Amino acid sequence: MYNSIYDVVTGPLAWFGWAVFILGSLYRMASLYSEAKKKDVSSLAYVKASYGFNSIMHWITPFATLGWKSNPAMTVATFAFHICLLAVPVFLGAHIDLWYQWFGVSWVALPDTVADTMTVLVILAAAFFAYRRIAVKEVAFLTTWKDWMTLIIAVAPFLTGFLAYHQILNYQFMIVLHVITGVAWLVFIPFGRLSHAILGWYSRVYIGSEFQGVRHCNDW
Repeated sequence: MYNSIYDVVTGPLAWFGWAVFILGSLYRMASLYSEAKKKDVSSLAYVKASYGFNSIMHWITPFATLGWKSNPAMTVATFAFHICLLAVPVFLGAHIDLWYQWFGVSWVALPDTVADTMTVLVILAAAFFAYRRIAVKEVAFLTTWKDWMTLIIAVAPFLTGFLAYHQILNYQFMIVLHVITGVAWLVFIPFGRLSHAILGWYSRVYIGSEFQGVRHCNDW
């Protein structure tokens, strides 16, 4: 029974998740560009690669913007969360084994202890974000159920992966739940609030171009 369910979630369900992620991402980028051409042609006229590059480089560097400097705790949590969020799924040994099994390709994996520590950092950072949404009045006022759903979907594969790796609760149930939450992650990225993973660069290019090219000031 377990083997059949595992084969389904790591087979057809996983392929479905990747298909939605790839095709949905292409659709969102194409539709966003088309919408900008129809409704805001001027925004495209002053877009310049160098402005976007300057903006992106500042915003992906810790404490390189006024916003990052104004809230050090949030900055540390945000960078730790995103770095670990990207590195663990790509460089986890168990995931690389699956890529080798399916496509015959592999690359260097993180040591298990490092991947485990980074997983814990993702969970702790998510707990910090949840705390802010409850305890900080300004953040709580703006928080909706969509923000909570986004946070839960983002951290669920890491929490279930941690529980499965350490064999806390039922391992077989947890590893299946880990794959299902990972697929939910892929499906949600193009169409939910996690879309900044694929569209965030364009926002920075747009805002950076507007500030530097039109207002003649920096956006960081």
